[in-house]
Amino acid sequence: MVSAVVSVMAAGALTVAVAPAALAAVGPAACAISGAAGATGTTRYAVTNVKANDSTDDRAGIQAAIDRASSGGGGIVTLPAGTLLVNAPIIVKKKVRLEGLGADSTVVKAGPAFMSSWGPVKGHPLITTYTATDVTIANLTADHSGDTLNGNAGGRLAEYLIDIRWSTNVLVTGVVTKNPFTYSIAAASSKRFCILNNNVSASTGGIYNQLDGIHILNSSFGDVVGNTVDQGLVPDGDDALVAHTINGTVHDVRYVDNKIRGGGIFGHGMQFALSSDTDQIYNITISGNEIWGSPAGIMTGYYGGKVGSVHDVTITGNYFHDNSNYAVSITGRPYNVSITANQTCRSQGFTVTPGPGNL
Repeated sequence: MVSAVVSVMAAGALTVAVAPAALAAVGPAACAISGAAGATGTTRYAVTNVKANDSTDDRAGIQAAIDRASSGGGGIVTLPAGTLLVNAPIIVKKKVRLEGLGADSTVVKAGPAFMSSWGPVKGHPLITTYTATDVTIANLTADHSGDTLNGNAGGRLAEYLIDIRWSTNVLVTGVVTKNPFTYSIAAASSKRFCILNNNVSASTGGIYNQLDGIHILNSSFGDVVGNTVDQGLVPDGDDALVAHTINGTVHDVRYVDNKIRGGGIFGHGMQFALSSDTDQIYNITISGNEIWGSPAGIMTGYYGGKVGSVHDVTITGNYFHDNSNYAVSITGRPYNVSITANQTCRSQGFTVTPGPGNL
């Protein structure tokens, strides 16, 4: 058993001549913890009564195809090329794969009347998996229209742009998020989810706050792999990755091969955020990530004067560069936290509060 505080000299004292090789290609084991395959049915269901690139609301046609696919035992709903306007949230149901023809081809965009509608838990998700099992969202751009809508209305943080909600076996892959006014991709009270090879960013200019990139809330058995998350393009951005508990736990989640930047004043590359003394975040692996340009790389955050428990965390093989504060700072009462074999350049050091098994 080892109890130690590991530190590295201040920025500029440690340099890396050559950055690590490009992030490794994601293989079949990308969703290793979750085992999430999403929807596996092959029957195709046509989307009718939609017309891309005009001002009409396409939500009814998209939702009708999803409903038919789910009630028919599951299958694939493929959206056409172009921009599809929706004035209410899309709800992806059991055993449905909702896919576009690629993020460069298919755009699902919140329409001008979008804020007059509500999601299932009184928020404003663009696409939600509310209570569904075995679902996939793939190969499209999700545009929340936060640049033109007033997303500061009620319920802004109740549901999220891509909202995995009370769901099991969910795969989100090949999605580009655009103009969010809330978290971009979130798993809330869900398990067995894989968030794979997506491109996430905050892109509105000074209109909002708390625009996290990929946010895991009270969820477990997940993989967050191969994503590019940039919350530092505009002042609105916040944390790139978050493991967040509200009277609950986040556990058994892998964060692997992501390229991430936090934004705003307090937006870190990644934050462990806990809100009660009984909250726990554990069995977390953070490896092979590039974490750059953030106020801090990886940090703990405790809210409401409470200090939950962060334990059994492995942070290894990451590359931290150009972060203005610590590369890693784990405070509170952590134990079994291992911070090894990382590289840092133009960032401050690594620190973990002494505790049993900390290395």
